[in-house]
Amino acid sequence: MNLKLRKRKEGDATSKPFAILERPSLQRSRWFMSSAGRDVLPSRKEKLGQWLATGICGNDITSSCLYVAAIATTYAGALSPIVLLLVAGLLYLYRGIYAEVGDALPLNGGAYNALLNTTTKFKASMAACMTILSYVATAVISSSTAIAYARTILPSLPHIPATLVLLGLFAFLTILGITESARVALSIFVIHMVALTLLLVLGLSQLFIDPSIFQLNWSLPSENSLMMALFLGFSAGLLGVSGFESSANFIEEQKEDVFPKTLRNMWTAVFIFNPLIALIALSVMPMHEIVHPENRDFLLANVAHNLGGSPLHMFISIDAALVLSGAVLTSFVGSAGLIRRMALDRCLPQFLLLTNPRGTQHWIVILFFALCSSIMLLTQGNLLSLAGVYTISFLGVMSLFAIGNILLKVRRAQLPRKYRASWLAILVALAATLSGIFGNYLIDQSRSEINIVKVFFIYFLPTLAFVSLMLFRHNLFRMLLWLANDITKSIQSMNSRLNNRVQEWLSEINSHGIIFFTKGERLPHLNQAMLYVRENEITQYVAVIHVYDDESEIPPNLEHDLKMLDEMYPDVRIELVLRKGHFGPELIEELSEEFGIPKNYMFIGAPSAKFPHRISDLGGVRLII
Repeated sequence: MNLKLRKRKEGDATSKPFAILERPSLQRSRWFMSSAGRDVLPSRKEKLGQWLATGICGNDITSSCLYVAAIATTYAGALSPIVLLLVAGLLYLYRGIYAEVGDALPLNGGAYNALLNTTTKFKASMAACMTILSYVATAVISSSTAIAYARTILPSLPHIPATLVLLGLFAFLTILGITESARVALSIFVIHMVALTLLLVLGLSQLFIDPSIFQLNWSLPSENSLMMALFLGFSAGLLGVSGFESSANFIEEQKEDVFPKTLRNMWTAVFIFNPLIALIALSVMPMHEIVHPENRDFLLANVAHNLGGSPLHMFISIDAALVLSGAVLTSFVGSAGLIRRMALDRCLPQFLLLTNPRGTQHWIVILFFALCSSIMLLTQGNLLSLAGVYTISFLGVMSLFAIGNILLKVRRAQLPRKYRASWLAILVALAATLSGIFGNYLIDQSRSEINIVKVFFIYFLPTLAFVSLMLFRHNLFRMLLWLANDITKSIQSMNSRLNNRVQEWLSEINSHGIIFFTKGERLPHLNQAMLYVRENEITQYVAVIHVYDDESEIPPNLEHDLKMLDEMYPDVRIELVLRKGHFGPELIEELSEEFGIPKNYMFIGAPSAKFPHRISDLGGVRLII
C-alpha cells in the first residue's frame, strides 16, 4: 500500500479520524527550487492598460491595411470593399469567441491555453506549434517588407543586413520589458492611425469630386462568377485579420478587463479602414494598376502618390515601414508569452524560463530572434513560401480557438465568465474560417509558384516533432534504457554507466509531483482526475488535498476511495493531505512552496459561479474535471 497518512505533531491528533501530512515526501524539482530555478519565477511587472496593449497587437492587425485591399481586389474586383466588410463581420464573431475564452481562462497562450484546459496537452501543443509558426512568419515577412518600404526612400539600404538589424532591435526592446516595448508600439500605432485617417479624408474627398475612375472599375467584367468572386475575395481578404490572436498570447500582462477592449479596438480599426481603403484605391487607380504584381505590395504608397504627390507618398512609406516594424514587435511579445507558458507546462526546455534582472525571459527572445534570422538568411529574402505558412497558420489558430470555445462550453460550463459567445456565432465563425482555408488552397492551386500546403507541413511537422519529443521524452528514455540493456550486455562497464545515467533522467522526470484539490468528489470523479494525470502528465506522485473549515465537513468516504485508487494505480503513489483553512490564492502559494510543486501543476475541478476567486487569481491552477 502506497497511501501514507502521518499524524500531526502539534495538538491532540489521537482524537481525530484523519491525520495531516507533517511535510511532503516529494523530491523537489531542480528547476523549480534550485538557486537557478528561482529565476524562473518572474518578478511582478507593471501591467498594460487598454492603449498600451492595443498598441502592441494593433500594429500587427492594422499592418494588413498596406496590402489586403490589393489582394482582395485581385480576386473580387470592384466587390473588394464588400468582401472586406464580410471579413470584418467574421472578425466581429471572433471578438465574442476570444472574449469568452479570455475571460474564463485569462492566461497566456491563446488557443494553446484554451485547448490545454479543455482537452489533452498534445492537442493543445498542435495549436501552439501553429501559433509559433504564425509569429515566425509574421516577424520575418513584416521586417523584410518594412525594409522594402524603407528602400523606396533609401535605395542604397542593404535588404538582408537591414532586416537582420531590425529583428535584432525589436529583440532588444522585448528583452528590456513589456512596458518599454508597449510604449514604442503605441507610438507607432498612433502615427499609423493618423496616416490612414489622412489618406481616408483625401481619398473620400476625391471620390465625391470625381467618381469616374470608380465607375469605370465597377463596370469592368469579372473573370469569375459573382459567388466565386465573393468566395475567393473573402478567402484572400482574411489576411486582413491576421494578428487578431496576438492579444490573447500576452493576456497576463494586461490589466483586468483590458483584453476585451483590445479586441474591440482591433475590430474597429479593421471594420473602418480595410473596406474604405479598398474603396479609395478603386476611386483613384485603374483596376489593372491595383492588381499588378509589382504594385500590390506598395498599394497605399501608390494611392498616396496619386492623392498627394511625393510628400504624401514619402509619409505613407515611412508609416508603412514603422507599422510593419510594430508587427515585428508584436511577434516577439506574443511568442514570448506563448513560449513561456509552454515551458512552464514542460512542453519546451526549462532553461527558457531563466530571467534577467529586468524580469524578462531573455533566452526565449534570443532563440526566437535566431530562428527568424536563420529563416531570413535561408530564403535570401524570397518569402513567398513563408507567406503560405503564415496564411494557413493564423487561419488554423483562429479555427482552433473556436473549437476551444466549443470545448469550454461543453466541458467547463460552470466556469464563471462575463462574456459568452452564442453557439450560432461560434459555428458560423468556424465554418467561415475553414472555408477560408479551403479558398486559399484553391487560390494556391491556380498559381504555379509554390504549393503552400506542402511548404506549411515542411515547417509545421519538425516543430510539432520537437514539441512531441519534449512531451513524450520519458517514453524515449525508456526506449533508450531498453536498447542499452539489450545491446550492451557484453560490455558490462559501459552498460552500467549508461544505465545509471538514464535511471537518473527517469528519476528526475518522474519526481515532478501533482496536486489535486478535492472538494470531496466521489470515486468516479477522483478516478477521472487520475486518468487525466496518467494520460497527460509525467509523475509517480499525486497529493490529493482536501481543505476544510471544520473536521465534521471531511467526507467520510475520501480515505477509502483513495485507497481503492492507490491499488488501481500501483505505479503512482497517492497521498492524502488534509489541510484546515480556506481555499484561495494564499493557501495555494503556501502549498506550492511546501510541496515544491509549481502552481500550474495543481489541478481542481471546474468551480461553480459562486466561487469567490477568478481562475487568474490562482496563479495558473488548471481545470481537469
